[in-house]
Amino acid sequence: MRISRSTNGGVARPGTVASAVVGLLLIGAVPARADSVRSDQWHLDAMQAEQMWETSTGEGVTVAVIDSGVDASNPDLLGQVLKGKDLAEDSPGDEHVDYDGHGTGMAGLVAGTGRSGGGDGAFGLAPGAKILPVRMTDDTGKVNGATGDKNFSDDVSVGIRFAADNGAKVISVSQGNEEGSQDISDAVKYALQKGSLVFAAVGNTGDKGNALEYPAATPGVVGVGSTGKNRQRAPASQYGSQVDLAAPGVDMVHACGNQKSGLCKSTGTSDATAIASASAALIWSQHPEWTNNQVLRVLLNTAGGPINGAERTDYIGHGIVRPRIALKTPGDPGPADVYPLPDLAAAEPARPAAEPSRAKGGSEADTTPAAAAPAADDSGDTGLWAGLGVGAAALVGGAVAFTVIRSRRRSAAPAAVPPYQQQPSYPDPAYGPPPGAPDGHSPYGGPRP
Repeated sequence: MRISRSTNGGVARPGTVASAVVGLLLIGAVPARADSVRSDQWHLDAMQAEQMWETSTGEGVTVAVIDSGVDASNPDLLGQVLKGKDLAEDSPGDEHVDYDGHGTGMAGLVAGTGRSGGGDGAFGLAPGAKILPVRMTDDTGKVNGATGDKNFSDDVSVGIRFAADNGAKVISVSQGNEEGSQDISDAVKYALQKGSLVFAAVGNTGDKGNALEYPAATPGVVGVGSTGKNRQRAPASQYGSQVDLAAPGVDMVHACGNQKSGLCKSTGTSDATAIASASAALIWSQHPEWTNNQVLRVLLNTAGGPINGAERTDYIGHGIVRPRIALKTPGDPGPADVYPLPDLAAAEPARPAAEPSRAKGGSEADTTPAAAAPAADDSGDTGLWAGLGVGAAALVGGAVAFTVIRSRRRSAAPAAVPPYQQQPSYPDPAYGPPPGAPDGHSPYGGPRP
């Protein structure tokens, strides 16, 4: 068994824990400039969030977060978190108690209000949306691989069905396991039939094995990869036919759980999944009469796709989500009852690989750069995506890292990292492909041809 997700930040004070995988710089608990937290949320600037919020904030849409729980008392999530479902029977509390902080971070990226610190908090991309939390079992150090696989399958399938039955139009799963199951496949089909969309992280081992992960590789799930500030696919973001869309997922500042500051920075396809899920919520809020198929079709059609004319690549899928374009000029949403991705109808039931292997299903276009020139009305994005960084001078706190690959959660206590130290994880601004992979992740983000 191997389960993975994005790395997530820890406490905003010295004496934090770390495993040397991805460095995280945290927002401090001391007073900061009034604009510091929001200004460090580079992805909101790149996506021109304020312009989008004039049209839609995600109001009226519920996003289910299937994860480690969501801390409903986080200042940036007060009033945003609904009663959900607790599957972690052996952990204290309920679905409103986050046992390791990850779920709260994902919820914050979706629906944070920015109200903490007297209005100097972290915003989600869809601050008007509501969060339906589903807390998964915490098996860290408690079970063997087979039991962990079964628990993961049970929790994800039950969580998806619960979310679909309880008003969640968008179901966000920032979790992954190398073992898929028929139960998960059936649950995904059930959710689609109920009118929901399911988004899941493709995983963070694109530079270390790139084994398929589920539920992202399950037919009917929208697999989400991660991109950085330089408009490129993050090296750790996994690649293959399971990648349907990409979204910002590097150095993401957001509300988080288990931290005195209530704010963290993290990196991974988990974060990208939350952003893609929030993008769907923005569109659905503006067009509540649309079906899940129509929302997804518009999300795909307005994504910043490859300039080489390919419909998709194995590295960024159909491209980076651009809800601003979808809200402004959505185009024809198409038939209400036709799922827009081919895997659901064409694929056999998902079967997990016996051992880690590169995700298959690529096309000839995958060997060419996945670049795109920005459209005329997209020019405001270009400089931001190409040049914006996170202002470290406005951030205070300790640097920590959590392992990308975990046995259910975390299995060992990592070592401390000195405060203010950030271990570099991604070369900036350019980097090459993962070992054995064609160079298919060049800058991108323009209009579809």
